[in-house]
Amino acid sequence: MSFQTSFTPTRAGLTLLVGLSAMLSAAAADNPLLPAFNQPIAFGKATKADVQQATATMVTNTKAALNAVYNVPAGKRTFANTMVAFDNLSDGVDRVAGPISILFNASPDSTIRNQAQKALAQISKYGNELALDEKLYRAVKDYSKTKEAQALTGAHKKFLTETIEDYERNGFALTPEKRKELQKLNDKIGDLSLAFGANIAKDQSFMMVSAADMKGLPDDFVKSRTKVGDAYRIGVDGPSYGTFMKYAESEPLRKQLYVLYNNRAADTNLDVLKQILIERQKKAQLLGYKTYAAYQTSSRMAKNPETVWAFETKLVDRVKQKSQQDLEELLVVKRAYLKDPSVKALSPWETSFYSNILMKDKYQLDAEKVKEYFEVNHVVEGLFNTTQQLFGLKFNEVKDASVWHKDARMFEVQRDGKLIGRFYLDLFPRENKYTHAACFGVQSGKQTSKGYQLPTAVLLCNFNAPTPGKPALMSHSQAVTFFHEFGHVMHNLVTTAELSSQSGTSVKRDFVEAPSQILENWAWNYDALKTFAKHYQTGEVLPKPLYDKMQAARNVGSGLAASNQILYGTLDMTLHDKFDPNGAETTTDVLKKLQNQLTPFAYLDGTNMQASFGHLTGYAAGYYGYMWSKVYAEDMFSVFEKNGVMDQKTGLRYRDLILAKGGTDDEYQLVKNFLGREPNQDAFFKSLGL
Repeated sequence: MSFQTSFTPTRAGLTLLVGLSAMLSAAAADNPLLPAFNQPIAFGKATKADVQQATATMVTNTKAALNAVYNVPAGKRTFANTMVAFDNLSDGVDRVAGPISILFNASPDSTIRNQAQKALAQISKYGNELALDEKLYRAVKDYSKTKEAQALTGAHKKFLTETIEDYERNGFALTPEKRKELQKLNDKIGDLSLAFGANIAKDQSFMMVSAADMKGLPDDFVKSRTKVGDAYRIGVDGPSYGTFMKYAESEPLRKQLYVLYNNRAADTNLDVLKQILIERQKKAQLLGYKTYAAYQTSSRMAKNPETVWAFETKLVDRVKQKSQQDLEELLVVKRAYLKDPSVKALSPWETSFYSNILMKDKYQLDAEKVKEYFEVNHVVEGLFNTTQQLFGLKFNEVKDASVWHKDARMFEVQRDGKLIGRFYLDLFPRENKYTHAACFGVQSGKQTSKGYQLPTAVLLCNFNAPTPGKPALMSHSQAVTFFHEFGHVMHNLVTTAELSSQSGTSVKRDFVEAPSQILENWAWNYDALKTFAKHYQTGEVLPKPLYDKMQAARNVGSGLAASNQILYGTLDMTLHDKFDPNGAETTTDVLKKLQNQLTPFAYLDGTNMQASFGHLTGYAAGYYGYMWSKVYAEDMFSVFEKNGVMDQKTGLRYRDLILAKGGTDDEYQLVKNFLGREPNQDAFFKSLGL
């Protein structure tokens, strides 16, 4: 996965509403989730009662702040008392929702997790109320008619324009009765989305296999499995699934695990998903849009579904040839392995296994050998050194920080000797923790009367944990994921935006992945890798011949991987643009049709991957953005390739022209300013090996 944002009603922030700050501070004395200005959050001390109280305090304070905005006398509205105050409101909501979302996703204490889930549902409902607040809308609209408003330029003008557009997308063109109907729909969608995510996290499906069935699997994997008698438990968490599919020699068991994995939460989430799609369709139509995709894309870089369909179609045409080549390459391996020249087909539960053999035999690349050069602490150090050098930063770990679990670590970030933000790392899987890798924005950067509010971000990951006698080793692809997610952390932390609504990752959703995708390239670059990819036992630097093999194999399977991304993006768009959730066709019918049409692998009856496709709630007609933003990421990286990937001058330009700006300017314009030319797709197709 990728980027998760804390909850935001209509994007907004702090400066003028001292009342809100003061009340938050008063409660802060005894609530670890409401720290004093720029103090760290004491996650480790938070209780169920603190979660309840922080939520209640936020609602009370926001209501008081709202009254201040309502009561500005006619003719006296200014950017400060209306727009900055407005930005303050959602920042106040986010500063409470952010930490609570971390407790919901990562606390080992079920009472805290359950309370956090209830609190997030309550905050979501309250946010929906705020987004539909008539008096607040009127205040903004009244301000927009003033001379001051009409003379605004730059980020201020953009904020005002987008706030009004957001409001109108939120139903302010509707009658009060229709707005109430919209609020009910939003509440329902919020509850269903939370349930969808919780059901995926709760799914503890597993299979038990004998010692003989573990043939082919690495020793450390076998040793780390839970045993019941003589049988080993294989779960559906990312690391277990990935390792088993790659190494297990038993094809029937790989198929069995594939079915389990692609049916996570299917017993509950197929119904939940259908209901989400019904409610979203009602919402779009109530707002005057033909489909939910039309509603969603209207505020993105893409502007409309037609642009997205054209983008996906172009990708399909360009990628088809490469995915066919990838498939042929794997079939050669399968025929040799089975000593059967008549083999004509490959199944999706076989790709990882045969890819691994292909890497070893044709490319002489053994992923387990590569892993020995990616000990987790070395990777962390290398990632830190790379980003500190490029962006002119310094990271310092805070010992004995108050965290939600002993595995979590906290770091402070300095620029020119000055503290500019904080981030947390929580790297290893455990029960009831968020199951992918994602960056969660906990607090936005923002100018306030007390100084600049320090942005805070949390990175929740699920990399292989250390085992007795052996440190945690990452696969190279996990190292790439780690660099990717840290790109979101950097986007959050180096922001200089005045308003929280435009700070860090508050950019259009189809651009938000670009700053993380560009950073993946450093996990592939030898100049960067040789500084940290060292053998965990001998300290030997990743040998250049081994790196050359990794590079030669980089685009092996890139067509299959891209066709998978196209499937996800097209499934998401189809469900939100060309599907009737009330009709006879099911979401599984759609999946079957698209998988057969877009990928070289036939759909397996009885699987329902859409039930655990968590991005359907977060991205909703936005998953295409992953490939869309990659076009911009690769284009921007081409500048580093030209100037030297560790060139600090280019790094600082990128920091200041892209990362620091956040949503203060049009995304296309930001990229163009950095490139010094119009963006194009050449570097993107080159990155796929096309």
